[in-house]
Amino acid sequence: MKVKKPIRPAKKKIPVSRGKPETNGSSGPSATVPTFKLQKLLAQKGLGSRREMEALIAAGEVTVNGKTAVVGDRVSAENVVRIGKRVIRLNVADSLPKVLLYHKSEGEIVSRNDPEGRPSVFDKLPHLRSSKWIAIGRLDFNTSGLLIFTTDGELANRLMHPRFEMEREYAVRILGKLTPEQMMQLTTGVELTDGRAAFSYLAEQGGEGINHWYRVILKEGKNREVRRMFESIGLTVSRLMRVRFGPINLPPRLKRGQWLELDEKEIQRLLSLIG
Repeated sequence: MKVKKPIRPAKKKIPVSRGKPETNGSSGPSATVPTFKLQKLLAQKGLGSRREMEALIAAGEVTVNGKTAVVGDRVSAENVVRIGKRVIRLNVADSLPKVLLYHKSEGEIVSRNDPEGRPSVFDKLPHLRSSKWIAIGRLDFNTSGLLIFTTDGELANRLMHPRFEMEREYAVRILGKLTPEQMMQLTTGVELTDGRAAFSYLAEQGGEGINHWYRVILKEGKNREVRRMFESIGLTVSRLMRVRFGPINLPPRLKRGQWLELDEKEIQRLLSLIG
């Protein structure tokens, strides 16, 4: 399996893999422009609650590009939206979620509360006044690498839900070296206590002495899955680092314990990539 090459945004070097964005039909925006639910944008303009906006749309009072809108239509700033004869100016930037990348160190937990008092990744994140950070996926105490946080529950669900099969890519160091037979086992499937698991990609990355590095890709996020898969064939993972989640790679310049917030263009690109 070939790993997709990253796209590097102009301002910040946050690699984002190419993908096919969602469009809104022939009357919708261009393919590179992210879209948002019409009722959500109208509600955020202060025109009423989302439920009231849905009722207004259902009554045929809202048009998009001259056509009567229906509940569920998606629009962007490129569309002309009217309520009656009144043109509604859409500021899509106000509807964008916050998205933050964090380089987790080993020895941190992905939880706000811990009876043992261990360091939490949430202690390192910038404070939010009117919302909270949602962790997209988790990493165990001894695993480092990319964590993504957002303020948008829908975006978090889109990236995490198993049905979307969002890829997770890891650099793995093990004690020992995989045989061809073991590599076949790990890519065709091994039995774990909570079901069968398999890597969709597995490649050797070199090593010295008893330590060898591998690059692996999963399309799910079971608890300690990578470690348990190697343990199932009698091998121990001595180091584990997530280097990619979905279309976002861990930026090389983002050091451990540091975070980086995506700007408007980068968030729009992310939304268009995942549809």
